[in-house]
Amino acid sequence: MRRREFIALLGGAAVTIAWQHAARAQHSRKVLRIGMLETIPQGFNAVHIDAFQRGMQAHGYLEGKHYVIEYRSADGHVERFPELAAELVRLKVDVIVSRGTPAALAASSATKAIPIVMAAVGDPPAIGAVADIARPGRNVTGLSSFTTVLQTKKVEILRDVIPSVRRIAALLTMSNPIALPQWGEIKSAAQALGLQAQLYDLQNSVDIESVFRAAAADGVEAFVVGSGSLIQANRQSVVDQATKYRLPAIFQSREFVEAGGLMSYGVSYTDLYFRAADYVDKIARGARPGDLAIEQPTRFELVVNLKTAKAIGLNMPDSFLVRADEVIE
Repeated sequence: MRRREFIALLGGAAVTIAWQHAARAQHSRKVLRIGMLETIPQGFNAVHIDAFQRGMQAHGYLEGKHYVIEYRSADGHVERFPELAAELVRLKVDVIVSRGTPAALAASSATKAIPIVMAAVGDPPAIGAVADIARPGRNVTGLSSFTTVLQTKKVEILRDVIPSVRRIAALLTMSNPIALPQWGEIKSAAQALGLQAQLYDLQNSVDIESVFRAAAADGVEAFVVGSGSLIQANRQSVVDQATKYRLPAIFQSREFVEAGGLMSYGVSYTDLYFRAADYVDKIARGARPGDLAIEQPTRFELVVNLKTAKAIGLNMPDSFLVRADEVIE
């Protein structure tokens, strides 16, 4: 090895060692207080919290030693988000990690100083959470979950599974700002395929059964179920009613399929939460949230529940099943 290369190598090693010592010193100086503003109780959200913790551990942070989590859940009631966000601000958390449009908007309204990391939000620029994908500006950054543009793919999947389908429905909570563009995507996709699309606006949990009963009576043949706090918090009830009325439904995420839903297509939320830890680490090391580009999802998954298909009398084509990332039997 040449002398110059050897010196350069030693210099690089010294910089690496110095950086590692600096990182350890930073960990030892302060325990990060991370506020989590969520749509569902912590017990229901365990798989995603675990993914976030694994992401933090990958950066050398251990819960209880280097950081603590202040978890706040709206329990499906979006009107609670502003007060929960204000509570996290009063606690002087170092960063807020949020999921969903209402949570992100509540957090950004509550503080312009505390960094906000959106673990998953449908369309950040469209809802006004950030100025631009490349340079979000202000104190907000994070990851997009593509919940709007994926509605088209979900309609196409329903048509692939049920070639004879003619009338589909969308289950959305229209008070959620992201619901209107989702409905627009569903309508456009249905029209392109020659299908009729009907909207069912779910505003509270007590109406879940009546919505599915009405859909069955209206001749709806399949459902596209949107995202949102209310639907997420009541996923078991939504899944159960779809099965009860033998209505094939496609959901946003695998948790619904694991609860007995027919199928889901969307981003890997565990992957998004794992990657959210990258943002928290960068911010803890001094990066400005507004300078950190919004990341796009890199993993999408199609999950199918064959047991549910049999329960509602639906024969899933083999050509479709081979496309699935996971089949639950």
